[in-house]
Order: sequence, then structure tokens, then C-alpha cells
Amino acid sequence: MTDATSTPEKPLAGQLALVTGASRGIGAATAKALAAQGAHVILVARTAKDLEAVEEQIFEAGGTATIAPVDLAEAAGIARLATAISGRWNALDILVINAAGFPTLTPVWQIDAREFNQALTLNVLATQALLAGFDGMLRKSRDARVIGLTSSVGASPRAYWGAYGATKAAFENLLSSYAQEVRNTASIRVAIVDPGATRTKMRAKAYPGENPESVKPPEVVAERIVALLGEQFSSPHRERVNQD
Repeated sequence: MTDATSTPEKPLAGQLALVTGASRGIGAATAKALAAQGAHVILVARTAKDLEAVEEQIFEAGGTATIAPVDLAEAAGIARLATAISGRWNALDILVINAAGFPTLTPVWQIDAREFNQALTLNVLATQALLAGFDGMLRKSRDARVIGLTSSVGASPRAYWGAYGATKAAFENLLSSYAQEVRNTASIRVAIVDPGATRTKMRAKAYPGENPESVKPPEVVAERIVALLGEQFSSPHRERVNQD
């Protein structure tokens, strides 16, 4: 945690948050929302230039952030990130696992092995590596929260979505298992959030003919994530963010 003290206007002041996939979409919106509530946010994504743009927006709004360009598909990169952050801060209060790979929608028998492997690496293996790398810092927080962004196809299989759905099913299993493992040994709560139909680049790829204005913006999901952090939910918790 940082030295700042929380206030009604800045309830997350003094807390350290890490958001993956923070360069755009739901990740960027969540990072900005967390910073607006007073948290110091570590912005994680592959491209430094895109992270710098989000960081600048946070600074302009009066918040604070640190960029951490990392390819989460490289396990060594996550280990280096965890080492660097733990060397600067003592505890991690908020971990938002948002970054995800989205393989081409196709019948199961036509799934491209390379794309499937990439999605499994980012959506599943990187999730385990993040939990392994930051478990120690999360345990040092007085009330740590881990928020994982999922998809409805992780729990409800859908034709042609098998590759992505399989990775999200594994993702949810990992987070739920972790929640049960730390339930009685640490002050860590885990929530799995299904953003629902949201105006993102991934959504546009899945539904190329859809009018983006017909679905909610990422800021709606970010607002719900921040609100959830202030709730005493049972862990693991799962919910879907609807338009209203």
C-alpha cells in the first residue's frame, strides 16, 4: 500500500492495484476508474506506447499510475514483473486479470492449434503465473481483491466458441480453486465478472456486423468493478454486468 489515506472522495487511496490488458477497452477503463478512486495503478500490457497514453489520461485526471510493458504470454516476463513490483511495494490490494486472447470462431474440429495454444497460454497459463507471482503480495494486504474478467461461454458452451470457451472455463476453475484455497488462510476475496456485451475490440472481432453503439461502453463495466471492490461479497463470487 502507499502512504495516502482513504477518504469518502478517494476510498481506494493508499491501495495498490494491478490491471492486465490495461492499454484499451475494459482494462483501460478499469485502470482509470481505480485511479479516480485514489488507487495507484500498475498498467500492464504489451505495448508501452498504448500504456503511456492511458497513464497520461490518469495523470491529467489527478491520479497516479505506473506502466509495466510485459508480454503475459511469457512466464518469465510475469516472474520479472512480480519481482520488480514486490521490490518497490509491500502489498498488492487489487489484481484485475483482464487480458485475454481470442482465437478465431470455428467448429471444434477446425480449431487452429497455434491460435488455441496462444489463447490457452494467455488466458490460462498466464493466470496461474500471475496468481503464483503475486500471491505473497496479496496475502500482505488487509483486504485483497482478485477480479477476473470472463465470458458467458466459459460456463455455457456455444457452437463455434469452443476454443475461447474452453480457455475461459479453465480460467474460472483456476480462480475458483484459488478462492477456496485462500479462504481460511488469507484476507483475499475472488470475484469472476462476466462483462456481457461490451463495446470492445474483441467484441467487434466476434460480431463484425454489429453497431458498436448498440452495446454498453467499457466504462459501465469498470464502474461495476470498482463498486464491487467496496462490497463484502462471498468468495468466490460470480456475476454478469448488464446494461442497466
